Amino acid sequence: MKSSFIGRVALVTYLVIFFGYLLGPLFVMSMTAFNSSAFPSISPWACYTYEWFDVLFKDERILNGIKNSVIIGIGTVILSVSMGLAAALVLTQVWPKFRSTYYTIVIAPILIPGVVLGISTLVFWDRVSVFLGPSTEAFLHNGIFLTVLGQSTFIASYAMLVFVARLQRFDPGLTEAALDLGATHTQAFRKILLPFMRPAIASAAVLAFLASFENYNTTTFTFGNYPTLTIELAQKVRYGINPSISALAFIIVTLTIFAALANEAYRRNKQRNEDIRLKGAPRKSGGFLPPFLTGNPAAIIFVLLSFVVITMFWTAQSYEPAECKARVLAEKQALAAERIEALREQRFQQRLEAAHSGVDIFGRSTVDPTVTEAPEAPASNGAFGSVFAPTNLNNAAPVEEPESNSGGAFGGVFAPTNLQGTDGN
Repeated sequence: MKSSFIGRVALVTYLVIFFGYLLGPLFVMSMTAFNSSAFPSISPWACYTYEWFDVLFKDERILNGIKNSVIIGIGTVILSVSMGLAAALVLTQVWPKFRSTYYTIVIAPILIPGVVLGISTLVFWDRVSVFLGPSTEAFLHNGIFLTVLGQSTFIASYAMLVFVARLQRFDPGLTEAALDLGATHTQAFRKILLPFMRPAIASAAVLAFLASFENYNTTTFTFGNYPTLTIELAQKVRYGINPSISALAFIIVTLTIFAALANEAYRRNKQRNEDIRLKGAPRKSGGFLPPFLTGNPAAIIFVLLSFVVITMFWTAQSYEPAECKARVLAEKQALAAERIEALREQRFQQRLEAAHSGVDIFGRSTVDPTVTEAPEAPASNGAFGSVFAPTNLNNAAPVEEPESNSGGAFGGVFAPTNLQGTDGN
């Protein structure tokens, strides 16, 4: 009994850690969409706001990327599902000795790096356009066309694996019986095989769309003038992001959860109705709950989450965080002023201590150990004697005028006294 309890606790602990590791980053990023901080962060929390959703819906590049991703995703689904179904059907019909080789060749694109697939697609269709002439250049160089082809080369392999798993449960005798009764191969495929493969087709289509929507490695070489959402996000990250990206993540996560819950609720309700029809059991009354919610936890969670989303949308119409933002800004300014004042006080105290200890704030001595006393004035034994000494400027003897002798190379011709009081000669 004790070991069973310990095992359950260990299992619950493992599941909490496992799903926390998987879903924790998504939860944290979704929460940052409601924080008024200019950078995606959950701590410190500033103000609860919906403004980043408004910023997201006004971002033309993101909206254009979503539109291109949806268009490319639909094209990839059509091409990948068709090729994957055809490859799976051929695998069931091919010669058994060649089947393993064929299977390896078909799934090989999964093992090839997406960068190689993107470059190969670009180069190949560029050569094809050169061969066919300038008239096909606009079409074969179109970003949507190249991206759909590049993504389908490996997504078709994923779709084929889904179809192969479904075909392993198919009884070929049903098709043979239809052919024996006079049906054509097309009628047998449309009436027998295609209805059986319908769940696999839906699963493969969802898988192909999601793989196309999030692909980056292949798309980065083929998008041309039609950048997808992943390309736009990668370009925005280079120059800095804001929480509008978190708002987009919250919307994608919410839509994914709603789709999963809706599918599970539909499946449970269909199974319950089938059991009632086969066994003839009466429907269980759920009291005040509608019949489709009775015994259907997925439907109940779906309704509760729908109510939460509607409430958030209604609150966003009237909620205004301006007052909260002003308060947070004032608190940040006050905190910054306190830190500046504390830093100034710390510097002032360090300078006082340095003045008393003879050591500056960086630990360096402010006293030169090589100097023991004030230096004496330099002696007047230079090349010019004491002519340029500062003491000569004050209390110095007047300089006598030079005598008007007739020395020099020109005698006294240029002496100042010759300009006045001289003869007219």
